[in-house]
Amino acid sequence: MRTYEQISYDVADRIATITLDRPDRLNAVTATTCRELVEAFDEIDTDDDVRAVIVTGAGRAFCAGADLSTGADTFNYDAADQESRAARQEADDIDGAPRDGGGTVALRIAASRKPVIAAINGPAIGFGVTMTLPMDIRLAAASARFGFVFARRGIVPEAGSSWFLPRVVGISQAMEWVATGRIFDADEAREGGLVSRVLPDDELLPAAWAVAREIADNTSGVSVAVSRQMLWGMLGAQTPWEAHRLDSRAMHVLGAGADAAEGVSAFLEKRSAEFPMQVSKDYLDFVPLWPDRPEGL
Repeated sequence: MRTYEQISYDVADRIATITLDRPDRLNAVTATTCRELVEAFDEIDTDDDVRAVIVTGAGRAFCAGADLSTGADTFNYDAADQESRAARQEADDIDGAPRDGGGTVALRIAASRKPVIAAINGPAIGFGVTMTLPMDIRLAAASARFGFVFARRGIVPEAGSSWFLPRVVGISQAMEWVATGRIFDADEAREGGLVSRVLPDDELLPAAWAVAREIADNTSGVSVAVSRQMLWGMLGAQTPWEAHRLDSRAMHVLGAGADAAEGVSAFLEKRSAEFPMQVSKDYLDFVPLWPDRPEGL
C-alpha cells in the first residue's frame, strides 16, 4: 500500500477508506489531490481484499472545492503553475482542450469495480459535491452544506456533472441548484435526492461503515462489480431490451459459477457464504466498460 500526500488511504476489514486530508484548507483540491484520488481507485480495483469504499474528509469539511489560493487565475490553464500544467498534460487533451482535472477523477470513480459510499461530513462545495455524483451511495452529516457554485465563479459545472447531476436529482432540481449557485443544507439535499440519508454528525461514519459491512460480509464481489457496471451503464440504454440481452448472458455465466453455488448452499445450510470468486480474475469481460472511453483518449 503506497502513501499519499494530500489524501489518506486505509484498508480494514475489506473496506477501503479514502480521506481528503488537507483540513487546514477545508480539503480543497489541487492537481496533486486529483492525481492521488485516481491512483487510489487504481489501487482499490486491483486489491481483491477491498469490497467497498468510503470517501470522507478530514476535519470539519468534506471538500471546499478547488483550491483558490492562486487567485484570479485559478481556472486559467495558460497561467497555471508547472505542477498543475504537468498534471493536466498527463491526463491528455479532449477536443483540443486540456481535460478538466475533476472530470478525470469523476470518470475514474465511475469506472470503479467496487461500490463507493460518500460520507459527506461537512461543506461539499463545487468539486466537493460534483465528485460525489458518480459515487453509488451518498450519506450526509447534519452539518453538511452543498453548493454548485460554478456560475458564481464565472465557470460551468465540471467533473461530468452536467451528465451525472440531472440523472441523480432530475433536470429541474439540477437547474435550480446550478443556476442560482446557492449554498443549501443537508435536509434540502435529501429532499432533492442528492443524498439518501442525513445523520447526526457523530453517526455519519458508523452509518457508512454499516453499509460497507453489509456489502463486504454478505455479497459476492463479482456480483456487485458486474451489477454496478450494468446499472450505471444501462442509464444510457434506449430500451430495456439492451439490459435484458446483457443480464441474460450474465445470469447464464454467473449462474454456473462457484459464487452462485456457494450462495445457494449457504442459504440452504443457514450459514454465512464464503464466496470464492475474485473480481481481478473472474469479472465478466463481455460486460461493456463504463463509462466507454472515446477513441483517441
